[in-house]
Amino acid sequence: MLIDTHVHLDDEKYLTDREQVINSSISAGVKYLINIGTGTDSNAFCLKTSASHDNIYCSLGIHPNDCLAAAEKDFEFIDNNAAQKKVVAVGETGLDYFRNSTPKEVQARVFRRHIGLAKKHNLPLIIHSRDAVQDTLAIMKTENLQEQGGVLHCFTGDPVMLSEFLKLGFYIAVGGAVTYPGAEALREAVKDIPLSRLLLETDSPYLAPQTKRGQRNEPAYLPEIAGKIAGIKGVSPEKISLWSGLNAHCLFKLGVEKQGKIVYALNGSLYINLTNRCSNHCSFCARNESNIVKGNDLSLLREPDAKEIIAAAGELSSYKEVVFCGFGEPTIRLSALKETAAAFKAQGARIRVDTNGQGNLIHGRNILPELKGLVDALSISLNASTAQKYQAMCFSQFNEGSFKGITEFIAEAKKYIPDVTATVVTVPGVDVSACKKIAEEDLKVKFKVREYGRVG
Repeated sequence: MLIDTHVHLDDEKYLTDREQVINSSISAGVKYLINIGTGTDSNAFCLKTSASHDNIYCSLGIHPNDCLAAAEKDFEFIDNNAAQKKVVAVGETGLDYFRNSTPKEVQARVFRRHIGLAKKHNLPLIIHSRDAVQDTLAIMKTENLQEQGGVLHCFTGDPVMLSEFLKLGFYIAVGGAVTYPGAEALREAVKDIPLSRLLLETDSPYLAPQTKRGQRNEPAYLPEIAGKIAGIKGVSPEKISLWSGLNAHCLFKLGVEKQGKIVYALNGSLYINLTNRCSNHCSFCARNESNIVKGNDLSLLREPDAKEIIAAAGELSSYKEVVFCGFGEPTIRLSALKETAAAFKAQGARIRVDTNGQGNLIHGRNILPELKGLVDALSISLNASTAQKYQAMCFSQFNEGSFKGITEFIAEAKKYIPDVTATVVTVPGVDVSACKKIAEEDLKVKFKVREYGRVG
């Protein structure tokens, strides 16, 4: 499950033995590589290499240090090629004030252009931020990037950056620097990265791990990075590989061959599969085993926009309700949810949203007033009776603060949504009676038990 989420195979350091480097990564147990574009020539190389290798995907972008020379044709190249199947992200993009080679306002403008392209093509972002934490975060928040998602590349250990990127739902990629003797601050910060938000990278040919320091870096060296992180977090290298691989699959849709269902009918209702992304990685989630629900493939190559969903849904009169419930958390894509729900309500449909209750945490504000009049029912996953039990089972990006946020969301929902139900899955060890008490007596909402292992 080892996946190197950031390599630069177009670098001239690989000119004489590129294929050997790729083959060595396979021998080292690295299943996939994501080759990162940094300009038009680099992007063209990334497209060609990914098309000719089953184990290589790519991202298209213009590096912040090169964006002064970026022309309109460079953005057009990204736009014209972003829909190709092996393109899984936009970037690397962002801000770099360390080298000071490009005016800040130019970097910001190019960063926003990348964000626009990512939104247009429904792709995650690969973000580079060096000595530019506050400006990077300001742009991300202004552009509402918690709805887009992505990864902070080459995390350096800044605690403010870590906290804020996690709040925005971004993954955190750690590379060879974590192995350096002087990187104690980075190692301390790595302890605070939830396993459910961790990605691995080499940034090859740069930043080789300590045993190869001073040499050309290669994807084959990724196991050393995974082993170091395992020691820091007190788990096995296999666990680091498993979690980081699962995260990469979820974010970049690696190995997905075709677009799954964005709408599907079940039990007289029409279900809407907005996203495969989630703020949780629940141990009992059905997607851990399969992307199939009652014969419907719910894996998404691209997240659909509102127009696609409305067109796919068609006429709604034969359905008892429309349910936003795919293989991800629908409130992550709040704008698409609201636009789609408004169109469905105009047809007279009853709207239900199945949610993990973390919408307010995800967006950093109370989103429930925005759902008033659009959503008739909320089914909210409570799933545990304490914060510690919830986090142990659901691995939320918000850590143990997620449970408090969920119970507050349930209590607040009653003010805006006519029908509110708290649910629990009968996972072994869950205290169903304690959850029932919280729902019915403390929060005063309806309570429903869902059978463990039964989907749809």
